[in-house]
Amino acid sequence: MAKGKYRFNADSLIYEKIEYSPKRILTIGFVYIISFFVLGFSFMLLWLNFFPSAQEKQLMQENAELRMQYKVLNTKLGTVQSVLEDIAHRDNNIYRVIFEADPIPNEVRTAGFGGVNRYADLESKPNMEIVVETANRLDKLYKMLYVQTLSFDSVINLARNKEDMLRSIPAIQPLADRDLTGFASGFGYRIHPIYKTYKMHTGIDLTAPLGTKIYATGDGTVSLARFERGYGKCVFIDHGYNFETVYAHMSMILVKPGQKVKRGEVIGLVGNTGVSTGPHLHYEVRKGKKPVNPINYFMNDLSPEEYDEMLRVSIRPSQTLD
Repeated sequence: MAKGKYRFNADSLIYEKIEYSPKRILTIGFVYIISFFVLGFSFMLLWLNFFPSAQEKQLMQENAELRMQYKVLNTKLGTVQSVLEDIAHRDNNIYRVIFEADPIPNEVRTAGFGGVNRYADLESKPNMEIVVETANRLDKLYKMLYVQTLSFDSVINLARNKEDMLRSIPAIQPLADRDLTGFASGFGYRIHPIYKTYKMHTGIDLTAPLGTKIYATGDGTVSLARFERGYGKCVFIDHGYNFETVYAHMSMILVKPGQKVKRGEVIGLVGNTGVSTGPHLHYEVRKGKKPVNPINYFMNDLSPEEYDEMLRVSIRPSQTLD
């Protein structure tokens, strides 16, 4: 067999052997080598993309299992969140109502964590969305649980103080039924008897003879006992738990500022002092410094029928005595 390559010479009509220089041989060899590597690398990429290795298959399977576990975890977190929201609803609308406590605003219960993004490093990595979402939900649940724990601590303390609170909240009439001669005016806007202006009447007017005993409607501390413009001789009692009562137009004050009083204790006598057109007691109940309708705090003295009658009279337009 002939060695080498030959080329036909048309002029001489003979075959001439092709001679390659060393440089040419190196160039051709280099081209072959590069082509081989390019082809091999391309083939390897195709193989890796379409035919993953056993280790890659295992990693892919583990990733799929982890994603499934995160989805199951998120489902469970959703259930826990629903339970916490139900507890929060009962806390605001049952427990805290029973103990006269203000509800916790929803924005406080569900507020997130402010400041720097705690998961910025994770967000920059691929396939970490579900991890970041789960972490954020856990943070939110942690905050809700923490707020709820503090709320229950507060409710427990309120429950322990319930007996004292029940003694302190205004719950009886300031005048005995036997001494009460009438319900002159209720809570709301009325025509002032002296100034003839339409203004808010912040209490109720109970008529009784001069010198009738006036009783504290709940346990508390006398915060004021003196003559006040408009109120005349009056007593203010701080009952705690955000409650205060006012007794005005007395003929005589029988307590002093700072004195502790019990429900049913005599604190003064009915009079006609201050801006008044006749003997009566002007009685107020204030919750959080805001006047509220006192007849809602006569629960210990009135039967349902008596309460309905007093409520009817209290909303009927009438003339105030102060």
